[in-house]
Amino acid sequence: VTQGLSAGRVQSVATRLIVERERERIAFVEVAYWDLEGIFDPGSFDARLVALEGRRVARGSDFGADGKAKSKDLAHLDEESARGLLERLQGATFTVRSKDEKPYTRKPTAPFRTATLQQEASRKLRYTSQTTMRVAQRLYENGYITYMRTDSTSLSQAAVAAARKQVTELYGADYLPPKPRSWDRKVKNAQEAHEAIRPAGDFFRTPNEVRDELNRDELALYELIWKRTISSQMADARGETVSLRLAAASTSGEDVEFGASGTVITFPGFLAAYEVGKDEDGDEDQRPLPNLDEGQAVETKELTAQGHSTSPPPRYTEATLVRALEERGIGRPSTYAAIIGTVMDRGYAVKRGTALVPSFLAFSVTELLEKHFGRLVDYEFTARMEDDLDRIAAGDEGRVKWLRRFYFGDGEPDEAGLKALVGALSEIDARAVNTFPIPGAEDIVLRVGRYGPYVERGEERASVPPDLAPDELTLEKATELLAQPSGDRELGVHPETGRQVTARTGRFGPYVTEVLPEDDKGKPKTASLFKSMSLDTVTLEDAVKLLSLPRTLGPDPSDGEDVVALNGRFGPYIKKGTETRSLESEEQLFTITLEQALALLARPKERRPRAAASGPLRELGVDPITEKKIVVRKGRFGPYVTDGETNASLRAGDEVESLTHERAIELLADRRARGPAKPGRKRTRA
Repeated sequence: VTQGLSAGRVQSVATRLIVERERERIAFVEVAYWDLEGIFDPGSFDARLVALEGRRVARGSDFGADGKAKSKDLAHLDEESARGLLERLQGATFTVRSKDEKPYTRKPTAPFRTATLQQEASRKLRYTSQTTMRVAQRLYENGYITYMRTDSTSLSQAAVAAARKQVTELYGADYLPPKPRSWDRKVKNAQEAHEAIRPAGDFFRTPNEVRDELNRDELALYELIWKRTISSQMADARGETVSLRLAAASTSGEDVEFGASGTVITFPGFLAAYEVGKDEDGDEDQRPLPNLDEGQAVETKELTAQGHSTSPPPRYTEATLVRALEERGIGRPSTYAAIIGTVMDRGYAVKRGTALVPSFLAFSVTELLEKHFGRLVDYEFTARMEDDLDRIAAGDEGRVKWLRRFYFGDGEPDEAGLKALVGALSEIDARAVNTFPIPGAEDIVLRVGRYGPYVERGEERASVPPDLAPDELTLEKATELLAQPSGDRELGVHPETGRQVTARTGRFGPYVTEVLPEDDKGKPKTASLFKSMSLDTVTLEDAVKLLSLPRTLGPDPSDGEDVVALNGRFGPYIKKGTETRSLESEEQLFTITLEQALALLARPKERRPRAAASGPLRELGVDPITEKKIVVRKGRFGPYVTDGETNASLRAGDEVESLTHERAIELLADRRARGPAKPGRKRTRA
């Protein structure tokens, strides 16, 4: 695909999961559907149209990814039919057709293991998996929690006794179940050498008792672990769920039925201490409904027609990706944070909010592995390998024998070894692996090239913006990209190298570059345009001079060390060893002489005046940890978010305009978890 990439037993499977979800989003067909919603008295409760003439009214879950209804016996309303029904229901009398009451019971969840801690910290604290493990490591090393890399949900007898004692002290005896709770492990490939993650010691310290000893992120994670541990030994939450069906007849005689449901918690139980976060909004509606009897009339306060559309499957977040890997028995708790970090570091995915968005590069890598190394990224094969490694670690299988079988195969056609798989690398069609169709386009394709993704139609090409997600590259978008001016200008042939020189617009501004032949795997020489130059007027002569930088002025007669003129991030300068001096203009790079440079180096270095602080680019809300306002600012090294105490640079895929409050919280938490920056090493002259 390209140089500098990697594949791995779990890393590649994780990337494949992210890519497959994006493929589902690309293939998804959106469907519009309508229904009616009403507000009724007494109690001003909401109800929604659920049936029309005995047929259930279609909801989003009734349609497949292909846009087709899963059942034929549905009433699929469009806007016209919904608004027509609304008119025919004006003045209709609604009565309670049925009332269903059921007891409600909800049990607490098990204490944390590594994977569930990462998932819950992602949902509730907006921590990345790596941030969670860094903070947990510090809590463990300083004696606040037990070991944080574990598959176990069990607690020691001392821990159970400590939790039950604290429940009684803080909430009362009513909140304590008669017997201690025990938790069974239900995930494949469990390794239970350690107990669940819990507060350390035989007596648990409350968050208030350690508040002055921990920083904000440590305290937030400790409180999460403490609450989860305590709640796991508390009584069930109890209540009552009520479902109502309201009936009416339209002016045309149509039988309509509205539905409403609600749950009333009569005893909170463990919910008094802790409630599990959710990846998506559930259907459970915890709201009280009025006490109504069957046959009782209700007053219609408002009826409205509401339009909806089905949504594609959500992208993975770190929490849901960890859960997906764990459910398949792939990877280990101690590796999930590192795996997700590697996937992002390799450029296979970026964060958009909390969602993991795959890059087109990830599509190419996954395509290559699926077509030519399919067995190595097969989910079941990877899970079986976990079992094999466990048996080898336990001494139940010989490692040499297993490695021999893995490399040479065992003779079965479907069990080819690694040697056979890598033996045909020369037969791989790199162009085919890096080419993808665009839905609905017959003559336009997407290709992933050396310089990034681009769309192609015949001889026409156009680069794909780096912030465009794969599911957003539609036929209309591809056509729009091809219709835009490319921005590339061919300036001519370099007189020394014989290569074509082109002026282009890149991510960091306009630049000139040499165009290498297709079979040349080297890196082309590039140079940014001076501020006084423009893409429209730069000449071949200008480009050749720019590509000649950095320019060696000659050796210093006193010690023979070369003096060099070059353009840097903060402007033009000269350099000799570790000594640097700024130049007044970029044009001086071509005119300054060795004598002038030596005279400049002989002067004391002048400190650059600090620019006045600019106002924030955006305001994003309040950080839940520090309770201070988060803003986006423009910094020396690019945009960053800050709460006034911690600064965190935006990363690949983060854009100032689209940055969300949740993503900003995550960036700040990750930066705080890494601790203060280490001071640079002082260089000493020989």
